[in-house]
Amino acid sequence: MATWGIVATIKADTPAILRFVAYHLEMGAHRIYIYLDAPCPGAQQALRNHPNCRVVLCDDAYWQSRNGKRPDMHQPRQTMNATRAYNRAKDVDWLMHMDVDEFLVSEGRVASHLATLPDHIKCARARPMELLAGGDPQVDAALKTFIPADGKREQIVSTLYPTFGQHLKGGFLSHIAGKIFVRTGIKGLKFRIHNAFLDGESNPDQIEIPQFHLAHFHATDWASWFDHFKYRFEQGSYRADLGPARSRARGGITTHELFTMLMEEAGETGIRDFFDEVCADTPALRASLDSKGFLYRTVFPFDTALAKHFPDFANI
Repeated sequence: MATWGIVATIKADTPAILRFVAYHLEMGAHRIYIYLDAPCPGAQQALRNHPNCRVVLCDDAYWQSRNGKRPDMHQPRQTMNATRAYNRAKDVDWLMHMDVDEFLVSEGRVASHLATLPDHIKCARARPMELLAGGDPQVDAALKTFIPADGKREQIVSTLYPTFGQHLKGGFLSHIAGKIFVRTGIKGLKFRIHNAFLDGESNPDQIEIPQFHLAHFHATDWASWFDHFKYRFEQGSYRADLGPARSRARGGITTHELFTMLMEEAGETGIRDFFDEVCADTPALRASLDSKGFLYRTVFPFDTALAKHFPDFANI
């Protein structure tokens, strides 16, 4: 049976961190490496006390020893920490980089799927799906699944989201790349956020595992999404340097440009209109996704996992 682990660089509160960790421990993760991008004493102590977890506080002393200074953008901090964990991951066969709002979903045991992969396979990708916002994922989580780039994607996305679909990559507000498991112990391999490189080759000997899904809780409700909007607009997944969903020659604009236009024309109301069409968990969107085969429903038993793995924090 294959062993697996995850690595994450996290800036969040104790409940979010421990929920993320407990869920993946319950999924069968053998080792979880958490790099705290900001102090969180409660989570740090709880993780230190769990035998399957390793936790590092990324304070000034840490970055001084690693890089001389803390990188300004979170993406290089994630990359450096993921690579460090990969080089230290001697007791797992596979390692995946994830974010605190991402949860691996598997049809069957993760370890069993990884164990069936031939020895030459170095990367195993899980495609993403995005949570529809507003429901309770512990009761009934509805997610939009990955739409393949088979020539019909743009038409499907425009049908699902008639106002804003043309500006979305695959109908997703966040990444469509997903994340990869990387086989450990490969000399010279460079571990990145969504990819891995070996001797200049991207994702060598990669395979996609259709039974794996990366559930991205990019938007859980309007209030939390809008609270994160400014950061994402300036530094995250809506920042200005990211490309458009379609080419400029075909009239494509970036999400940064789209949101700028909406704010200039209608302020917060324009952003809310976008959210209601693209993100909100509504019967109409569920039905539309389901009719096209891109609706996935499941439950995430966060409280049960938290009570099992961190009982002292079960009521936080």
